[in-house]
Amino acid sequence: MPIRRLFSQVTVWSCLLFAVLVLASFLPHPSGAEDDRSGIKVLVAYHSLSGNTKQMAEAVAEGVKSVAGAEVLLKPVGQVTADELFSSDALIVGSPVYWSNMSGEVKTFFDNWQFKFGVFPEFKMKNKVGAAFATGGQVSSGKEVTMLTILAAMLGNQMIVVSAGGAFGASATTEGDSPGIDKKELADAKALGRRVAEITALLHPHSSR
Repeated sequence: MPIRRLFSQVTVWSCLLFAVLVLASFLPHPSGAEDDRSGIKVLVAYHSLSGNTKQMAEAVAEGVKSVAGAEVLLKPVGQVTADELFSSDALIVGSPVYWSNMSGEVKTFFDNWQFKFGVFPEFKMKNKVGAAFATGGQVSSGKEVTMLTILAAMLGNQMIVVSAGGAFGASATTEGDSPGIDKKELADAKALGRRVAEITALLHPHSSR
């Protein structure tokens, strides 16, 4: 075969291959998997008077946003609407420790699920991912109890609870030798947000909310 003819055929096939690749780049992904993964929504709800729990909540939200495509809504518990709650794929709740338990505002938030938002009898939070974080002034002041009561409320609604940053979630001791929120505690909060987003993406890969 003459060299000139061989080069001519190679050029033709190269042009055809290039055209196919260009056309393929405009086609949607099979089953739309990439678009589906980007649709998860995580609600971070908290109560804070001194600003410590809010600071932790902001770090949790940063962790959520570190997962590609994850959307986060950060709001005080008293401002969360029923639509925002039920349209989320995951919920992370944070509370300061009041008398070794969650604050009254956070408790009211959970009470509103039933008496104001109408979560039952359909169990509208079922299979959503849940997690908790807490702040307290002293060591052994009730942070674990606070997180466990938050997780218990979620389990009672048939949610799937996860943790990171600690056995039951992220926490911070805000008084004593290390007043406020230190870098390690902020890192724990970010780790919690990231893990919730990662697990939610696995459990709800086709979310379109």
